[in-house]
Amino acid sequence: MRRHIAPIACKPWALNGLSERLIVSHYENAYGTAVRSLNAIRDELNALDLAAVPGYRLRALKQEELAAAGSVALHELYFGSLGGDGAVLFTGSGAGSTIAASMSAALEQQFGSVPAWRREFVAIAQALGGGSGWVLLSCSRRDGRLSNQIALDHSQAMMDTVPVLALDMYEHAYSLDFGANASAYIDAFMRNIDWTAAGDRLMEASRQGSPRRGDMADTPLPSVSVEELSAEFAKNGRIQVLDARPKHYFSRSTDMMQGAIWRDPDRVDEWSKELPAGAPIFVYCAYGYHVGCGVTAVLRERGFDAKYIRGGLAAWYAAGGGRALKPQSEAS
Repeated sequence: MRRHIAPIACKPWALNGLSERLIVSHYENAYGTAVRSLNAIRDELNALDLAAVPGYRLRALKQEELAAAGSVALHELYFGSLGGDGAVLFTGSGAGSTIAASMSAALEQQFGSVPAWRREFVAIAQALGGGSGWVLLSCSRRDGRLSNQIALDHSQAMMDTVPVLALDMYEHAYSLDFGANASAYIDAFMRNIDWTAAGDRLMEASRQGSPRRGDMADTPLPSVSVEELSAEFAKNGRIQVLDARPKHYFSRSTDMMQGAIWRDPDRVDEWSKELPAGAPIFVYCAYGYHVGCGVTAVLRERGFDAKYIRGGLAAWYAAGGGRALKPQSEAS
């Protein structure tokens, strides 16, 4: 089964000390490449004649599949680890200002205190500075114990554990903002941890609850993935694709999905009257959060068959989607 691009799990513009440019580049390039590679490897595996393929070829492909699948999962966890309020302060008493009581208690039980956990986690990350790998906070399924792990590539993981927090220490994760200063990047990551999401993953791993559903999953609106949109393009030439990024986003980059038309989301009441009825409409914004969903909701209230595109323009690029050669937009 082919893997679809997951919408970016954090809000790139809202992080403290990690630029939007850094996060989006990481998502579109490193994560997008991992998903496309995994799909290509699995396509090749599915096409093999297992009775005839040499063993070395099958081994190589399965090793590549393992690494690509690990890269996809770790990157999704990394973006899902970001999104805190940027104000976590670790004091002598141990509690971070946004860490839920259950997570704080789990860290204190295993490491003695939250600051003690932080010192170990940061020390492991700094040991990877100038190299590559991942630092993971993981929960054992057998006994519920937390541990900090190091993974020197995408295929290393402790058996029977569930990672609840992931820090990417490959240079592509920080060089745009920090150059070779890995320590500054680590500090910025620690300020931006989404402890609510980490706590939900811990509860799920401990079978005490269910994972949190994010903003997009909670939206009761019809939607499509970028891969499903490509299929719609192939079978239906009458679809309309609307770029609903706010004007300040569009003015910075007028690249759009192929065939899209930009419409100012602040003027939806005006231009929605001019849309042809009957044809399906697909709406996207930068990352698939509130703007695209809001415009979609307005159009559906007006009787249009509108769906929003999960992950927005960033997911389209990450999936390898081409940019429009001649961007179209409404008259300004």
